Amino acid sequence: MNRLADNAERVPVLIAGGSLVGLSASLFLGRLGIGHLLVEKHPRTSHHPRGRGNNIRTMELFRTAGVESAIREAASVLADNHGILQTPSLTGTEGHWLFREMDPGGKAARISPAGWCLCSQNDLEPVLLNAAQELGGDLRFSTELISFEQDAEGVTATLLDRRSERRSTVRADYLIAADGPRSPVREALGIGQSGRGELFHNVSITFRAKRLADAVGDRHFIACYLTNPEADGALLPVDNQESWVFHAPWHPERGEPLEAFDDERCARHIRTAVGMPDLEVEITGKAPWHAAERVADHYSDGRVFLAGDSAHEMSPTGAFGSNTGIQDAHNLAWKLAAVMGGWAGPALLETYGMERRPVAQATSARAAARSAEHSHPGYSAPATEDRGPQSNVMAVAMGYRYVRGAVAGADPSAPAVPDHFTVSAEPGSRAPHMWVHRCGVRLSTLDLYERTCVLLTGPGGAAWHEAGRRAADALGVPLDCYRVGEGPDHELAPEPGTDWAELHGTAPDGAVLVRPDGFVAWRAERSVPDPEAAMTRALREVLRLEA
Repeated sequence: MNRLADNAERVPVLIAGGSLVGLSASLFLGRLGIGHLLVEKHPRTSHHPRGRGNNIRTMELFRTAGVESAIREAASVLADNHGILQTPSLTGTEGHWLFREMDPGGKAARISPAGWCLCSQNDLEPVLLNAAQELGGDLRFSTELISFEQDAEGVTATLLDRRSERRSTVRADYLIAADGPRSPVREALGIGQSGRGELFHNVSITFRAKRLADAVGDRHFIACYLTNPEADGALLPVDNQESWVFHAPWHPERGEPLEAFDDERCARHIRTAVGMPDLEVEITGKAPWHAAERVADHYSDGRVFLAGDSAHEMSPTGAFGSNTGIQDAHNLAWKLAAVMGGWAGPALLETYGMERRPVAQATSARAAARSAEHSHPGYSAPATEDRGPQSNVMAVAMGYRYVRGAVAGADPSAPAVPDHFTVSAEPGSRAPHMWVHRCGVRLSTLDLYERTCVLLTGPGGAAWHEAGRRAADALGVPLDCYRVGEGPDHELAPEPGTDWAELHGTAPDGAVLVRPDGFVAWRAERSVPDPEAAMTRALREVLRLEA
């Protein structure tokens, strides 16, 4: 053990970075009862409106974590904004919708208890912060991780309080690096990155313009791509009234300095882009950002794990980056809790990168293709890039799957992100949503998946139900077992017209084992002669328990 650790503050998990992914990791660990310390070098949560698209899968995770309603309340001002508009200006009659509705026909309601949510990062982060603190999380802003060392038993980190300049030492069992795309932790570990690198650059400009809402009218878009060749860019509403964000192309590769974006130039660019030369524009803030396609070559080194932008960078088109990062944190949290709780082997943590890295590789490629499809301002896509419609966002948001890792029986040849989304209970896929009643209370099957593995069986699955209990007890694994069907012997009653077995791809006497993160770990399509032995093998394989 490092000598600095002798007098160090001790915590089970140290999180470096307090933006969306770090705060989500804190929330998820808090829900699982894992003590942790989060440090963030900035003095407060983000004040810049960005990273606003929270997809259905992310909202399912936040639903399970108990913050969905608070997030929707924080996002209420943009609740009626839909679609992406592309037009030469806001004052002409040209232009068209790249898409008009996020969920045309209400299809999402049939596959999920949650839905898309347009909540900007500056509104979302305080919700996550408050929820994490209420769960007992220790979150310290104006505190920076400046160095760390690890050994076989843990990580010793040196922290700097940026207000007092005081240094302190923390000893943690594990370190989560959610410290952004320029991750000092990743750099210190010497972990390289793969991918196409930088794609394009923008300057995000926040501004006030009271008359702009008149030009927008009832076109309450999520974003508007303005295509005037003299001043292109992307316009995003903040309050649909007078506060807005404009993404202006920036070309540092041509020697263009950031200082060139003074208030006068920014205001002139916005007026030209929207087609209102006399619009009064008050610039309130500017922040550069870089779109890139990079994925870390490894997601962990010993007891240190990368999550979010430290693990992957991708184009913001489609809001895939922040969602992928939040889902990283969710995948890692239950595995840390299982290993620290003693009901999974240490090798379970190796499956984090095994599962998440292929998803990031596929998703970053889809994000770049979507930028090409939308002709994102500032992006000159290579001629070889697919510019065809990438409309099946659901395949990325909901269809990603784990073909290797903490699963048993997954198809190793299946892509991490399919071309199309279909509801499935195949091992490695997201478990299906189904409305059921438990003790008179209506809930989704997804609401069952958080703290333990769950075994679901159908009307003919009594043998699996008992075998699961016996196998879990023998292995010391917490397992919630539910029988789905009518009558007093069944804990979950399906709603009329639903068929549990059909939805989960089994016979009535089959069984499905679901992980705490809501992914199918293993499936038995029908009964077998020795269900307890089958359950024991499945739990051992999934949780990396030694025989």
